[in-house]
Amino acid sequence: MHQVHYRTIDVEGVNLFYREAGLADAPTVLLLHGFGASSTMFRELIPQLASDYRVIAPDLPGFGQTNVLPGAAFDYTFDRLAAVIDAFVVAKGIERFAMYVFDYGAPVGWRLAVRHPHKVAAIVTQNGNGYEEGLSDGWADMRRAWAEPTAEHREALRRFNTREMIEWQYTEGVPDTSLIAPEPWQLAHAAIERIGVEPQMDLLLDYGSNVAHYPQLHAFLRDRQPPLLAIWGRYDPFFLPAGAEAFKRDVPDAEVRFLDTGHFAIETHGAEIAAAMRDFLGRAFKG
Repeated sequence: MHQVHYRTIDVEGVNLFYREAGLADAPTVLLLHGFGASSTMFRELIPQLASDYRVIAPDLPGFGQTNVLPGAAFDYTFDRLAAVIDAFVVAKGIERFAMYVFDYGAPVGWRLAVRHPHKVAAIVTQNGNGYEEGLSDGWADMRRAWAEPTAEHREALRRFNTREMIEWQYTEGVPDTSLIAPEPWQLAHAAIERIGVEPQMDLLLDYGSNVAHYPQLHAFLRDRQPPLLAIWGRYDPFFLPAGAEAFKRDVPDAEVRFLDTGHFAIETHGAEIAAAMRDFLGRAFKG
């Protein structure tokens, strides 16, 4: 059993917190979390992968234990988040990696792939969207704000950061909500309270840039044909199953699996996801 180490590093104006486990010379798996979460969502997955891989899971700026350095100016956009993770990957000496992307982690990972296609060995996307058809009606308020970024439309997004709404995102679509531990969503809300709501509002407003970026992602997928596993909570209120199926349009050999759960599938089906990843990554890295 490889121990998990909890570390920080200063890159791009932030003190970036990350979890790391496994052997330094093993193939690297980069885990990128999403909204309403942090690297703590990988607390059980990391030990299950660390026997065969070097596993690294950072907290994105605005989340978890990562903090902007005193006096540093920081714009909360997805381009900026990707620049931080890009610099982090370089600082850690990672030349090639597989990545697990979830929710906000997906557009960060997609930018890394487009910028450095030779670095991406394989992709696991767990409710990490990359296609228009994957966006549900739950994005209506956000779409309105992207089209008309008025103060009123921005204010309408504030409710997504409330304690009740974050809990709802963990439990909605989950047949047995007694499987959802309260600590992850409580920690996510506590981080928002500590860091502030405005960075989250900025990211919600900037999410439209990710949709505009989709064609670049699709070109990368068509050109590189990376091994890809889309493993999806089918009852996700934000990212529809059609978004998982859409990956096969650009990567015909993509593997698509659905789990009977909601957005935070790893909270209820962690064992299934870990097993699927070990099988998939074993084949991907061997290939």
